[in-house]
Parts: sequence; C-alpha cells; structure tokens
Amino acid sequence: MTLAPLDAASRPTAGALRLVEASTVNPRSIDITGYTQRMTAFCPYLAPSLAQGCTTWTVYRAVGSANAVEAELFHAGVHAAEWLRPLVRRPCGLLRCENVVILGEIPGVPHRDLMMWPHWALKHLYGPVGIMFGKFYAGEGETTEAGTRIPAAPVSFLPVRAAVRRRDPRFLEATPSLAAALATAEDDGRDVFEHLSGDWTEIHAWAKHLLPARPSASSRTMSESPSRPGS
Repeated sequence: MTLAPLDAASRPTAGALRLVEASTVNPRSIDITGYTQRMTAFCPYLAPSLAQGCTTWTVYRAVGSANAVEAELFHAGVHAAEWLRPLVRRPCGLLRCENVVILGEIPGVPHRDLMMWPHWALKHLYGPVGIMFGKFYAGEGETTEAGTRIPAAPVSFLPVRAAVRRRDPRFLEATPSLAAALATAEDDGRDVFEHLSGDWTEIHAWAKHLLPARPSASSRTMSESPSRPGS
C-alpha cells in the first residue's frame, strides 16, 4: 500500500506552513475562479474537472524560515500525492487535481526559490507511479509551445494530478529518464520512500544528485523546463 502521511510530530520543521484552508473546491481565502476559467482554454481536462468538482485547493501560509518552509512544502506535496494515489483508479480519478497553495512572504526569498527543490524532489519520487507535479508562481505567466501566453497565476501553487502518459513526458525534456518512467508509469502501490527516510535534509541531498550535468547552480536555484500541470 501507499505511504501513510508523514507524522508532523516527528518533523522539527512542522509548523513552518500554517494551514489556512483545507482541501476544498471553492476556497474562500484566495480568488481563483476567474483564473481557472481562463485556464480551461489551455487544458482539455480542466473544464470537466471543474464541472465535476474534481479540482481542489489546499491553502497554506509560510510562517517559518526558508529551509523549514521548503521542508513543509515538500511534506504537503507528499500528503497531496498519497491522498490522490488511491483515487486515480476510481470514477473520474483522472480528472482529480489537488493544488497546494503557498501564501506569505519570506524576505529575500521568492516563492520560485521556495518551491523549486520540493517540486524537483516530488516529481522524481512520484513520476514513476504516475503522479504529476507542476508549479506556478504568483504573477508569472508562461508561454505554450505554440507561443501563446498562459494567464499569470494569482497565487503560487503546486498542482498534483494523475499523469497523462501520452502528453506529459514532453514537458520533461530536461529529464529524459523521468520522462521515460512517466510514459510507462503504473502505480503498483509501492512505498516511494522505500530507500529514503522522508527527512527533508536527506531528500534534498538525494534530489541534488538528480540534477542533469550542467554548470554548478546555487543551493536554491536550478534551471529546468517549465511544467504545465493540468495540460
């Protein structure tokens, strides 16, 4: 079976992210409706997901140090992925998308930097079992392969959803081994932490070893192809 949610009591960083709003279809703490409606033009799965109440949002506020927030954002992603795994095989499971939102500011550390390493680790842990992680930053738009601008997100968030094996690998050109694993992914119920403790320090070190060969980057930044969750 899948991994049980990691115990907050065992994590020294627990509390660095304050829960603002638990998973809900209609969050009151953020204004997301207009954005999601505009994004349906870019994602063929989003409109039916919204119509069937399968797109949900969990909202957190950063209240700790940068390292602690990174750790807790990673654990929030794990919680979302483990919640999603058994639902994927159920009716409408492929339309489910849980979005992990981060609010709040840490002076000198933009959300892009806070989210980079958790996203990098999560997509490598869960891609082989068919769970896709993306990332969007508040106020930053992206461009599609056709050159069309995607609306800027009103908040920073990590979308977590079932992978679309025929489409998603092309978003992982910078990581061909992960793209190949995602293309054939099947969730066999494995414990994705079988060879890892779940401690963020260990996970972070493991994730750094997965970086493609390139000129050295700082401990908080890396270059990679943008993900387009929900596409």
